[in-house]
Amino acid sequence: MDLSKRIIWAIGCVAMLGVTGCSKPTSDITIISNVQGYSFDNNRQLIEFNSMAMAEGKVLATGDALKDSYANAKIIDGRGKTLIPALTDAHGHVSSLGYTLLSIDVRGYESAERISQAIGKYADKQPQLSWIRGRGWNQVLWADQQYPTAATLDAVVADRPVWLERIDGHAGWANSAALKLAGITRETQDPPGGQIFRDSQGNPSGILIDNAMNLVASVIPAPGPTEINAALQKASDQLLSLGIVSAHDAGISALEHSEYRQLADSGQMRIRIYAMLSSTDPQLSQIISKGESADAEDMYIMRSVKVYADGALGSRGAAMIEPYSDQPNHNGLMLTSKEELEPLVEQVLGAGFQVNIHAIGDLGNRVALDTFEKAFTHVGGRELRNRIEHSQVVAIEDIPRFKTLDIIPSMQPTHATSDMNMAEDRVGPARLGGAYAWRTFLNQGSIVASGSDFPVELANPFHGLHAAVTRQDHNNQPEAGWIAKEAMTVEEALRSFTIDAAWAANQDRTLGGLSAGKWADFILLDQNIMEIDPQQIWKTKVEQTWRAGERMYSR
Repeated sequence: MDLSKRIIWAIGCVAMLGVTGCSKPTSDITIISNVQGYSFDNNRQLIEFNSMAMAEGKVLATGDALKDSYANAKIIDGRGKTLIPALTDAHGHVSSLGYTLLSIDVRGYESAERISQAIGKYADKQPQLSWIRGRGWNQVLWADQQYPTAATLDAVVADRPVWLERIDGHAGWANSAALKLAGITRETQDPPGGQIFRDSQGNPSGILIDNAMNLVASVIPAPGPTEINAALQKASDQLLSLGIVSAHDAGISALEHSEYRQLADSGQMRIRIYAMLSSTDPQLSQIISKGESADAEDMYIMRSVKVYADGALGSRGAAMIEPYSDQPNHNGLMLTSKEELEPLVEQVLGAGFQVNIHAIGDLGNRVALDTFEKAFTHVGGRELRNRIEHSQVVAIEDIPRFKTLDIIPSMQPTHATSDMNMAEDRVGPARLGGAYAWRTFLNQGSIVASGSDFPVELANPFHGLHAAVTRQDHNNQPEAGWIAKEAMTVEEALRSFTIDAAWAANQDRTLGGLSAGKWADFILLDQNIMEIDPQQIWKTKVEQTWRAGERMYSR
């Protein structure tokens, strides 16, 4: 509609106020009809519809036979496809996903030797790279389940540093050149919250756990704006193809914050990012003192801080109250001590920012809960919808505290199906009673926000929906599901990836559902996930992805 027509329409609309009301000129309205539509209303209740009207990027209405209400609207035939709200990943790492897509992915290799062979071939083809970097190794999947060594990498690349992060990002594998550049020798002490693996002579073996990884990370050239932009675009391509329009970016740097802000303001950002500033960034105090950062289009919002309590279960870095069942002299690692955590959380809450604490082990979760409880009495902030990221292994007696303290368990369903081959070895059967306990959280009234933790796990949200409902791998194993009593229903799982994920970011008034006035972010699917055998959910393909009424992806 041109400017003159808009003025005439606006004058007419004002004249009718209080009499008959006014509506959007139907020539500006698009209706997608002939769909099997599912969404959640503002009370988080499931609704069904066969058509949806939208204008200027937002939903006008959902229902049946909307063509009768908007006679001159543009009609799009949905061809009977299933339509659901675009999915939100409540915990991912957008730039890390981009960097992973731009480097070598060693996920799925069955041995350290196979990875080293792949690294050698990759290095030969990339002579311009000063560092060879990758991610995805997981020694738990190897026959010997032993951590690899620098020597294995030295055999294929000795002239350049090699740095490969474990799949969970809580351990790194370096060759000797990388160790040398980082100044790591037998005299180097383990940093607080970190561990340098050593051989029988006390020399560094090439494996660094949690905070010890910073010794190598600090000598790797930091990405600049060009690299950040390239990573964001690469990640956006993949996320949009998977039906993800909004991602909660769990731990960004000040430089990423600045770059994301510019991209959003210039209209170049293609996915919505709800950012958590990393608490370890040197500019934390300066940035949060300026207040939240948000744009009118809800493309980029930064009003939360990611705090790190402990490490990860696979690398035995998750902090446990009692020692690991498969390493009796080891309780894991607190990346941030309780003495450091308390003033940090109070500082962030005091600035009006949501606090999201990474906690995987039962000790990490307990310390996080204790810290929140104490901070609420000192500075308030309970209403900020604070979160514990992962909430993975929780002491059974601590689970009710999430509800009483209004803490959101932000969980990743595929972690359960990825970890089921080693979790009981790590913590024993008794502690599994409070592990990956989605049903227990839901039954007590907690709102569970779901994500994937990409690139730790694959970003595909239908893998997460499948895991949440079946608690099985893609071969339908174990047959009855792993700790099946903690499974979600399909409706609950979809809610956790849509309106409840939006709720966990204080965005439920604008995102996460297809109610009137919310952004028209939706996807069309090749099968009806609400009706098919749940074991088939992971096979779902996204036909189209729409953001603010604009088609962003077609398969």
